Amino acid sequence: MTGRPPVVERRLHPVTPLRRAWAPVAVLMGWAVHDPDGAQRQLTRLTTTTLLLGLGVLIPAAALYGFLSWWFTHFAVTDSELRVRTGLLFRRTAHIRLERIQAIDVTQPLLARVAGVAKLKLDVIGADKKDELAFLGAGEARALRAELLARAAGFAPETAHEVGEAPSQQMLRVPPGVLAVSLLLTAATWVWLLVAAVALPLLWTATHSLWTVLAAGIPMLGAAGASSVGRFVAEYDWTLGDSPDGLRIDHGLLDRAHETVPPGRVQTVRLVEPLLWRRRGWVRVELDVAGSSNSLLLPVAPRAMAESVVERVLPGVTVPPPEAFSRPPRGARWCVPVWWRGHGLAVTDAVFASRHGLLRRSLSLVPHAKVQSVRLAQGPWQRAHGVADVHVDTGANGTVTARLRPAEEAAALLHAQAERSRTGRRDALPDRWMA
Repeated sequence: MTGRPPVVERRLHPVTPLRRAWAPVAVLMGWAVHDPDGAQRQLTRLTTTTLLLGLGVLIPAAALYGFLSWWFTHFAVTDSELRVRTGLLFRRTAHIRLERIQAIDVTQPLLARVAGVAKLKLDVIGADKKDELAFLGAGEARALRAELLARAAGFAPETAHEVGEAPSQQMLRVPPGVLAVSLLLTAATWVWLLVAAVALPLLWTATHSLWTVLAAGIPMLGAAGASSVGRFVAEYDWTLGDSPDGLRIDHGLLDRAHETVPPGRVQTVRLVEPLLWRRRGWVRVELDVAGSSNSLLLPVAPRAMAESVVERVLPGVTVPPPEAFSRPPRGARWCVPVWWRGHGLAVTDAVFASRHGLLRRSLSLVPHAKVQSVRLAQGPWQRAHGVADVHVDTGANGTVTARLRPAEEAAALLHAQAERSRTGRRDALPDRWMA
């Protein structure tokens, strides 16, 4: 009888100490930013000799901290878990069960790409944020990701490392020109620029203080940049591929990210259609995924292509056509003037679909099997006009609401949806990798 092979512990990439060494420096910088006057007073008291001596102590200490934190960090893959051991004085061991891993992303910040290393991020059920291994060699990170996914899929430990990365077939690539035009046609950028153009001259007229104008203007211009330039940099070269372990997403101009949408874990899909995109027939596809923070599937795509992708993400679900949606009754206009026309509801054998918005339309799709609970809400003003809201809650801590439905229809929908959800969960396929 042969025993199990010993668990082999590995270290992170040798460039990792350079990243860890910044921690003491970051503490000092944080103190200086928090108390700039105090930092300036302390610096003025230091002589050149004292400052050089301080740097002579700080730099080696930071380097030693980075080296020791790297030296005492190990990770290992066992039959059932990923084990990460850290700490010099206070030891900490994290045990990440493989069956609880929902997604594994490989990301490469700009400097990491230059150094040929990558960061492995893991979405785990029950964790508020992603666990990560930073940094590994780029090739080692992809190989480890493939091994973890293979083991999570049920492959034997002795063969999991031989499975390799599942093949991927490209479905869609967003051209940079299309992405740039879509961002220019997004209202958020122009709203912030308009606010800045109006507010900053008024502030200057009222205060004649350059610092006040800068304090107000920089956040406004930063918000405009984040909604345009920032998104362009993050969503550049967005490529969507299909593979046995889910939908693969690659994107980023400076920082490259390689993400996976795990099969069976998508709770809600939203098709978002800004006003200025309608003539071009473009939509944005967003997600709510249980156990994962990934929330964007497509930054911009033709509607027909987006609907075909939705069918891949939610097997058996077809996006209902516009004529399938029923509007609220005319009495709802007293509860929500004008905007009541943007609400709509369609329920098919596979999905609960709710629509809202007149200028920026949003269509939310929830498969019946993903509904965790159903609630009916009716305020006094709604009772007076015979309407109610029906809320469906999903496993991603999200809620989709069918607003302003006739009261009798809402009551019937409440019971019918509860039954459809029970039936859907009973007949649903198990959520497994490599399905």
